[in-house]
Amino acid sequence: MPIYHRLGEVPPKRHTQFRKPDGSLYHEQVFGTVGFEGTSSLLYHLQPPTKVKSVGTPQDVSPKIVVENNLTMRKLLGFSVKPMDDFLDSRVPLLVNKDVTLGVAAPRNSLTDYFCKNADADELLFIHKGSGKLRTAFGSIPFEYGDYLVIPRGMIYQIDFDTEDNRILYLESHSPFETPRRYRNHFGQLKEHAPYSERDYKLPTDLETHDETGDFLIKIKKQNALHSLTYASHPFDVVGWDGYNYPWGISIHDFEPITGRVHQPPPVHQMFQTDAFVVCSFCPRLYDYHPLAIPAPYNHSNIDSDEVLYYVDGDFMSRNDIAAGHLTLHPGGIPHGPHPGAYERSIGKKETQELAVMVDTFRPLMLTQAALAIDDGKYYRSWVQGEL
Repeated sequence: MPIYHRLGEVPPKRHTQFRKPDGSLYHEQVFGTVGFEGTSSLLYHLQPPTKVKSVGTPQDVSPKIVVENNLTMRKLLGFSVKPMDDFLDSRVPLLVNKDVTLGVAAPRNSLTDYFCKNADADELLFIHKGSGKLRTAFGSIPFEYGDYLVIPRGMIYQIDFDTEDNRILYLESHSPFETPRRYRNHFGQLKEHAPYSERDYKLPTDLETHDETGDFLIKIKKQNALHSLTYASHPFDVVGWDGYNYPWGISIHDFEPITGRVHQPPPVHQMFQTDAFVVCSFCPRLYDYHPLAIPAPYNHSNIDSDEVLYYVDGDFMSRNDIAAGHLTLHPGGIPHGPHPGAYERSIGKKETQELAVMVDTFRPLMLTQAALAIDDGKYYRSWVQGEL
């Protein structure tokens, strides 16, 4: 879970008078979740954050579902999704259920012409290629290859890219992203045996305070529609804030793998949890060190979940014919395991340099039209010798 954080100037007591140098009041905003029961932050604005000048016609952005009931293992060629200039236009939803939308994006340009807000879902952006800065009313977070960026729902943001060749894996979740519960003590602090710690968090810095009025376009996603609202003042006009609800980041390279004498199950790789799925990080690590260990994973059945693997870099020891940017879908209901030859090939190996992100959902995933367009069409036969 995020830790208490504070930037800028705040009054000594919340919900009390906090005045500008000219004697007028700053405008306090409670930014909270689950009514008033969840995590929250308090922000202090130069202008009221409520001044809407105009509302445009909503644009339907519903994912185009073409396979609702899937029992076919698939390989999607993520890097074949073409780059686009606009940040939101570049996002291509691939796999969807009522809890999560998973997709890829290849934005060429920075998001500067408008501001973005997801009013329905928390967002997780994994930066596969590119670098830049996430800009919000809470401050900025520099990012680079391998970073996860957690953007809680309702956050207004822009993204500045340093690069044109940008590749992102994104998730939109209807429940918050949390650190794994088993790695937290009852105070919420990460325990000593957790694979990362609060020291690894990338917290917002460099608070921007824009004292500007005019026309500021915010594109807000709500119930699969994109609403265009024009506000009368710059949304990044915060002079100070504190609390627990804010964007944050962490690098996959700061995940410290847990190993053992024999093969460890996927939960040891867990990076985040939600109420409806988990996210894992497969990182370079030493292999199992029992004298008779088989480092490759054993065959296993996904009875209760769909498994998605997004391949980032390195040697994917349990798979044949896999490259960076590929996604594999192993649906619940049928077993899967190492490809032919991988089981034997792994014996005697001391380490792996693989880097991948795994998402296991507790409800089945549906495929979009865009997913079928990049499906290789033959992955399900790849466990039969000679079929690849």
